[in-house]
Amino acid sequence: MIRHSHGGRRIKETESSMFPTVFVSHGSPAMVLSDVAARDFLAGLGRAIGRPSAILVVSAHWETRAPTVGTALRPQTIHDFHGFPAPLYQLRYPAPGAPDLAHEVTGLLRAAGFEAAEDAARGLDHGAWAPLLLMYPEADIPVVPLSLQGGLGPAHHVDIGRALAPLRDRDVLVLGSGSFTHDLSRFRSGRDIDATAHPDTEAFAGWMDKALQEGRRADLLAYRRLAPFAVENHPTEEHLLPLFVALGAAGPEARGEHLHGSTTYGFLRMDTYAFR
Repeated sequence: MIRHSHGGRRIKETESSMFPTVFVSHGSPAMVLSDVAARDFLAGLGRAIGRPSAILVVSAHWETRAPTVGTALRPQTIHDFHGFPAPLYQLRYPAPGAPDLAHEVTGLLRAAGFEAAEDAARGLDHGAWAPLLLMYPEADIPVVPLSLQGGLGPAHHVDIGRALAPLRDRDVLVLGSGSFTHDLSRFRSGRDIDATAHPDTEAFAGWMDKALQEGRRADLLAYRRLAPFAVENHPTEEHLLPLFVALGAAGPEARGEHLHGSTTYGFLRMDTYAFR
């Protein structure tokens, strides 16, 4: 288990100095202003895992043809959504970038055979800054964004994570940000934010949880064929693919540790996992 830190320092339970890799569900952009269980959990997660030297974040909201690394010295806060309460658009996450780390990430990806690119103008979309605003509100830890490739599937993203594994030796937090379930076609205005989860959502989440905690990687890679209601809960894959980056970066024997589970709107599972 990950325990809460003391005095801003991580409490280690093993001799390893490496951070776990982490997958968080970022939910609706308004989650950061809402009184929901996932928000309360994320507000304590940074203290629980401690302070990394830097954060490499893979968000479901940045897709490119090839893996692309953001190299900006001061990444801008991107409000990539419409129709939400006005206070949300006033929020900023002015964390510094880390160009040197970004170039290193590009090098690791290219050494692993990926046609990696760089983007000096890319900022932090809400999949990146919303959970980080809760986890590390001081915004003083360097953040580097990395894109995903929505059409290339889980195995591709596990391989990307595997290429990034050396970063953990330097206490870089590899953070995947997406959603454990994500079928927005079910959303209706006025739906109770704390509505009971749909049975098929629970069935899918339960299958995934068991496979993650048991380390059944082959089954996870084939989740769209094996997991119940997989396509119903993920009509497209981009919100689950960051989980596979985090899984790959933790090593071939990694298993998931379930840190949080809750549901909003009845169809968005807000689960968080750590991988070691």
